[in-house]
Amino acid sequence: MMTYGRRTSLLLPTLVFVGLLVAIVSSLGAPLVPTIAATYRVPLSTAQWVLTAALLTGALATPVMGRLADGARQRDVIVLTLGVVLVGCVLSAVATSFVLLVVGRGLQGVGLGLLPVNMAIARRNLDPVPAARAIATLSVSTAIGAGLGYPITAMVAQLLDLHAAYWFGAIVVAAALACSVLVLPPRTPAAPLAFDALGAVLLSLAVTGVSVVLSEAGNWGWTSPRTLVIAVGSVVVLAAWVPHELRSPHPLVNLHHLADRSVLMADVAGFLMCVSMYLVVPIVVEFIQMPPSTGFGFGASVIVSGLALVPLSIGTFLASRLLVPYERRFGVRSMIPLGALVFAGSSTYFALDHGSLWQAFVTMGIVGLGIGFTFAAMPGFIIRAVPASETGSATGFYQVLRNIGLSVGSAFGAAVLLAYTRPGATYPDLDGFRVALLISAGLGLVTAVLSFVLPGHRQPGTGPRTPTADHDSIETRMEEVALLEAAGAMLLDERDLDAERRAT
Repeated sequence: MMTYGRRTSLLLPTLVFVGLLVAIVSSLGAPLVPTIAATYRVPLSTAQWVLTAALLTGALATPVMGRLADGARQRDVIVLTLGVVLVGCVLSAVATSFVLLVVGRGLQGVGLGLLPVNMAIARRNLDPVPAARAIATLSVSTAIGAGLGYPITAMVAQLLDLHAAYWFGAIVVAAALACSVLVLPPRTPAAPLAFDALGAVLLSLAVTGVSVVLSEAGNWGWTSPRTLVIAVGSVVVLAAWVPHELRSPHPLVNLHHLADRSVLMADVAGFLMCVSMYLVVPIVVEFIQMPPSTGFGFGASVIVSGLALVPLSIGTFLASRLLVPYERRFGVRSMIPLGALVFAGSSTYFALDHGSLWQAFVTMGIVGLGIGFTFAAMPGFIIRAVPASETGSATGFYQVLRNIGLSVGSAFGAAVLLAYTRPGATYPDLDGFRVALLISAGLGLVTAVLSFVLPGHRQPGTGPRTPTADHDSIETRMEEVALLEAAGAMLLDERDLDAERRAT
């Protein structure tokens, strides 16, 4: 039987392992699309549904899982989710038809909602300082894992076959499932959870509509009746969802938290940075694979283009490790603006100078530094502004916005390249890549400005402390929060004892 101390020491590695699983699930889609199209003899646009299906179910599952993560049975949520993902991987590995493969990918996409559950477990079961560091690490685990998962799955698929890549995914998921059962605490202290079923249905309908429009409007036409009907319907449902959440006593997502400018800033910045990221990472990877006959590109293989993401992982990891010493020296207010500016600089660099393959690798490394600083810092702004009992819900909504941002960036990038593809041509012109990269740089600059301006300044005594107070360490603030929570619990216990004495 595993002791409590041993279980606690393995908690963070297990949560990070589960977090990396999200990147593995993602890597079983994008790098394999051309292979899937050839294997099942479907058009490339149809093969893209292996991405759409996973993003759609992930967007639907994330807010629900985030809310459930605020309850007492957090381990059960993770174990059940990993079980669904495992079934999805096995189903894809044995799929004899494209439809069955898409169903398997849809089940795998449920794993994209694991991040808010991991963060909630870390906050509930670790001391304040380790919890802050764990949450920062978990926030960048997806980007770190992408640099490992993409080249590995591409290599497995190229050296063996497509189905072997999904068997590889199944093995990884099974290992994560075993670790979760053995290490994660069975229950955590929490008040009884009231679930907002109507809010979940309304948000699911809205997110489904937005995801379908972003994925299919390029094929249907952005002004086609089908696109417009789904888009308008999604807006109407979203317009009904917002007032419902504001009035609900137990909302799926507590939108009142958006009144806190730190939370609003993190949500907006997360969305914009995800749009920017998918205007850079896939664009550079595709640029690397462009045949030299186009006058640009390096004609690299899928494996080489996947290896270009390794510097992304390294840069992201290094940046996340530098957060605490940077905060001690400069404060937290400049963290996200700095990361966004570094990101914008990397996009601009490759847009202007892209003559050698090594420049693509350097660009990905700099992109990783920018992503590491921004994504590692964002959840801290949210978590320090919301009660511990609403960590999963708040970070779940943040993750939904990130997922939608990725879809918007992917659709936007495809639209830009299509606009610069001449009639009858197979590949876009060089200017298409440049424009996409420069738009990404512009969004990075906008993120830098908004993330510096939105939090504002609080006067002492006017409200809860936020991460806008420079030179006030994360550790100090987290310890103060823990002390205040402990003091509050003691006062509640004393109040209950007094009530019992009066009753007797």
